[in-house]
Amino acid sequence: MKKWEFFKQLTRIFSITVMIVPVILGTVAAYAVTKEFHWFLFLVTLVGAVSAHIFSNLINDLWDYRNGADTKAVELEGDIATHSAILTSGKITEKRLASITWAFLLLAAVCGLVLTMICGWPILALAVVGALLAYFYVAPPLKLGYRGKGYGEMAIFISFGVLPVLGAYYVQTGEFNLTPLLLSFPIGMLTTMLLYNHHFLHRNADAAAGKDTLVVVWGEEKGLRASKMMTSLAYVFLIIAVAFDALPVYGLIAIISIIPLYKVYKTLSDKENPTEAYLPLFGASQQSSVLCGLMMIIALFIQIWTT
Repeated sequence: MKKWEFFKQLTRIFSITVMIVPVILGTVAAYAVTKEFHWFLFLVTLVGAVSAHIFSNLINDLWDYRNGADTKAVELEGDIATHSAILTSGKITEKRLASITWAFLLLAAVCGLVLTMICGWPILALAVVGALLAYFYVAPPLKLGYRGKGYGEMAIFISFGVLPVLGAYYVQTGEFNLTPLLLSFPIGMLTTMLLYNHHFLHRNADAAAGKDTLVVVWGEEKGLRASKMMTSLAYVFLIIAVAFDALPVYGLIAIISIIPLYKVYKTLSDKENPTEAYLPLFGASQQSSVLCGLMMIIALFIQIWTT
């Protein structure tokens, strides 16, 4: 039990739902087109995607620690650390964490190679793009999440929206088209908000460590306005998906997934808030992302059953 608790803390396994849901979404979208489902390919895709996600979590912890961001989040009063605290607490050595990190990348790579051999080279291309984005999100020399130009947010949008939905769709169908791309935008945007909103919790530490996230660059007031605008954009993408027949019209019911975020936004001042006030926003971001994706999946299942 202690090992399992340690593993959950190490990997932040609670977050893998934001990767599992888009993989299922892409798979169901493929079934809606072909009426075929390949269990083995789906399972390999799921294991590979989850392994890649855990690698992303671990490599973030590793490089945020090396860059000083995690240490500052612990040291500065008022900030709330959102990393696993494995390194800053001394529960594991940096060398040991690095070996576990690369082990998960290896598992993801094996899954990618298996799918490449069965489904073709486009899977390899998607896997390589995903791996590079995960690594360079925090690692030098690119450090996309440190630049304050929106590169990190774009990396998250692609990695947790476009790549898993499009990749899962291709694995099942052997082709790309506009449908999975449009389906990936709402869920990708909402997952981007999960990563964006967590920056409010340690914005002072990020600034002190030279991690220029958009929240650091824009400041709290402008950053919160941007959070609301980008959340709204996710649901504009949902409407566009329906307009282009990527999702049946009753898929618009997924708009109600905005409720968790809306409730938290209402509690926040437009000007200034204590750091702990953003903890519910962080949680609501994951709830809305997963709920939106599940409702889109249900809408596709209904479409399958009724046609």
